[in-house]
Amino acid sequence: MSASLSYPDLLPLLGDAVEDIRGRLIPNQLLSAVTWFRVGGPAQLMFQPADEADLAVFMKALPEDVPVTVVGLGSNLLVRDGGIEGVVIRLPIRGFGQVEYLGGHKLRVGASVPDKKLAEEAAKTGTGGFAFYTGIPGAVGGALRMNAGAHGTETKDRVVNVNAVTRSGEILTLSNEEMGYAYRHSSASKDLIFTSAVFEGFAQSEDEIRAEMAEVVAHREKAQPIREKTGGSTFKNPEGNSAWKVVDAAGCRGLQIGGAKMSELHCNFMLNVADATAHDLEMLGETVRSEALAKTGTRLEWEIKRLGAFVDGAAIEPFLGKAD
Repeated sequence: MSASLSYPDLLPLLGDAVEDIRGRLIPNQLLSAVTWFRVGGPAQLMFQPADEADLAVFMKALPEDVPVTVVGLGSNLLVRDGGIEGVVIRLPIRGFGQVEYLGGHKLRVGASVPDKKLAEEAAKTGTGGFAFYTGIPGAVGGALRMNAGAHGTETKDRVVNVNAVTRSGEILTLSNEEMGYAYRHSSASKDLIFTSAVFEGFAQSEDEIRAEMAEVVAHREKAQPIREKTGGSTFKNPEGNSAWKVVDAAGCRGLQIGGAKMSELHCNFMLNVADATAHDLEMLGETVRSEALAKTGTRLEWEIKRLGAFVDGAAIEPFLGKAD
């Protein structure tokens, strides 16, 4: 299937429940419009719920055999050219983009709040511990799912509890412990759709917080290609090492395949420099993994989330199919 083709319409499967759904239902929405790489085929059906209750209504009405995929700001995401079968849920800022100060240096934050905005709102209340989010190009929902972190702090260090909607439409709350956090990972069920979370920081003057935020911004602007079409860090840091050092040692700094290129400024960043396809980008990533394994013995693991179908069966095998 190519990105120019359409999936069958899923709306009839929702039956009369369509009348009760207040959010936007968009068949065959091209996902290249919502990913930072600006690549990707269509979502069979995109749903943008009005709020948490609306999302619960939709999930109750959706047949259990229809696949569900959640996307956030699209920053750490590579959608393949064949698109995504089933429903793609994207939580809009209007219903999921609020930050509420609860007192005691706690904040309730919607899943669509950009990480940078969370840092900004925390600073206004004199709540420290969130400056690291200034440099993370995503939203809170993604940070909760992947335990996003930087500069020695991770999401798990700040989360009190998380609200989520289940596949069957139940609204529940998970504790920090129930999220099962590890490095760039949460063991919470993949069927859960995170809608908001309560975070806790500590007392710190706004001037000190803003100084920390400025340091994060300065480091990012100097070391990362922030004005390019990119997905952030491509590979997770191997234990005891940095992914960029492995990529560099494998001779892949500046490596280009089609319109996709490993950044010369920060070689753990993949760029869309010339109308790349998702296939170009994933082929580049797997080529780098293959070269790194062959030349350094290190197995790099993707940090960027890759979703969807390959076009016309043009699958790309991990490590290009090479044996260890």
